[in-house]
Amino acid sequence: MIIDRVDTVRVDEFPNLLLVQVYTDERLVGLGETFFGAGAVATHIHEDVAAQLLGADPRRIEYLNAALTGYVGATGTGVENRARSAVDIALWDLLGQAAGLPLHDLLGGRTRDRIRVYNTCAGSRYIRQDTGQQVANWGVDDRPAGRYEDLYAFLHDAGALATDLLASGITGMKIWPFDPYAEHSRGTYLSSDELHRATEPFRLIREAVGDAMDVLVELHGLWNVPAAQRIATALAPYEPFWLEDPIRADLVGGLAAISGSTNIPVAVGETLAGRTAFLPLLAEQALGVVTVDLTWTGGLTEARKIAALADSYGVPVAPHDCTGPVALTACTHLSTSAPNALVQEFVRAAYYGWYGDLVTALPDVADGSIAPPPGPGLGTALRPDLDDRPDVNRRSTTRH
Repeated sequence: MIIDRVDTVRVDEFPNLLLVQVYTDERLVGLGETFFGAGAVATHIHEDVAAQLLGADPRRIEYLNAALTGYVGATGTGVENRARSAVDIALWDLLGQAAGLPLHDLLGGRTRDRIRVYNTCAGSRYIRQDTGQQVANWGVDDRPAGRYEDLYAFLHDAGALATDLLASGITGMKIWPFDPYAEHSRGTYLSSDELHRATEPFRLIREAVGDAMDVLVELHGLWNVPAAQRIATALAPYEPFWLEDPIRADLVGGLAAISGSTNIPVAVGETLAGRTAFLPLLAEQALGVVTVDLTWTGGLTEARKIAALADSYGVPVAPHDCTGPVALTACTHLSTSAPNALVQEFVRAAYYGWYGDLVTALPDVADGSIAPPPGPGLGTALRPDLDDRPDVNRRSTTRH
């Protein structure tokens, strides 16, 4: 079996998302995905990556993953690693299809049939058009009209949102009410009044549902160390499940300082590429949870090693998904196989909204838990009618 074609697929409605298909001479097609910088990643795949893939045996996943790390090994979660990640997921999908096994079996088998989910409280327009984590890209200028506008809800009636989530069986929710104040001060300061307003959703959630809901706080790496420590102190009475990305992960000693000053577990990882970025943070006990992103860190090949590395330090892993349906599917295979998986992120506004417009199957979400779709490989594929959409742009590079 050899690779004879590589395609990238972009949909104008979702300009940040890049879908990748790897074809073989045995008519198997593997599916991968990455997010942000979609145009640049697609160009890199066709101009550089495809030449290394075409004619290669797709079952040599470790070899190909290493070959795609870039000259002397590209670091960070930029174009090269995002291309490598998308291709790697597609190669694992091909291997599963060829073997007739789901990915979780290839990863060592299930350690659980299902895993608990938490809902990232985004809405239907969240980071839909522009690249970046700015408040202007939240899609909540006016009340949106989607089925689950959870970002609007946590900003305006967090208690009612928590009640609604619990009624559906979901017992974890992630919110980020501090971001506007970080933008205003560039992460250096927030006033007492701003701190009170930002913690208000946590108070409302506790008043509405008590301790029945785990509340995760996302800070998007926007703060400096003293400001993040002040936020952690203010949140302590509400007992958040974790404090995610309070500062940039590359600030020397910063995460260790924050972890050492609060009892709230610090969750970090979606912006880190490769296990070598996680090792020093784990060694200095700076991480309470590893939130690895499969589509940015190097694919399943790297993510499973990061999960094992975290396990050797007694730290759980909670794969990141706030990107697309292929990422969620691959994450669910990892989360049901990794023994130290804690919880799986999902975004119900996307899951029940646009994810199903792109792929044939999604992981099963029920009673607050998730399971991978049945079938070999990922268990999903691009919808056969996707290319009928007028806003789909497909580019192919084939073996001569």
